[in-house]
Amino acid sequence: MTNDVHHYTESGLLNVYISGIAVEVDDDGDEIITIPAINELHSVIATGIVNHAKGMSGDELRFLRSEMGLTQAELATLVHRDKQSVGRWERNEIEIDSSAEALVRRLAIEKLALPIEAGIDELSRRSVPTAEEQPIKIQKVNNDVHSYELIAA
Repeated sequence: MTNDVHHYTESGLLNVYISGIAVEVDDDGDEIITIPAINELHSVIATGIVNHAKGMSGDELRFLRSEMGLTQAELATLVHRDKQSVGRWERNEIEIDSSAEALVRRLAIEKLALPIEAGIDELSRRSVPTAEEQPIKIQKVNNDVHSYELIAA
């Protein structure tokens, strides 16, 4: 059993890395990774996305929308855009409108009960498009309160 950094692409995101996850080898020599407390992990990922210093990617928008339980049409209504715009944002065909992104961040904080104190002014400053990948680094912890902690976003 080893504890490597796991590139958690199962979330639909390409920028999530979890350290401290046990990697086991089965009888056939294949690596087996078990991700415990998946709901808590997804909450930590959402916190990382909302806390990004710069704009979110289309994949991150899709992740947040899905975690909030919204369809593209429902999110479009909330941010005063059409469904096609949301789809284009999620496919990275066009940049996410900065005002809409700030509102999405605020919605995620409220709907997912994320532990973030930032006000709309700070969220708006963070909602600036970027081409840089913004890694979300998470550490598996073993305590009675949490299973994961955000170590870098």
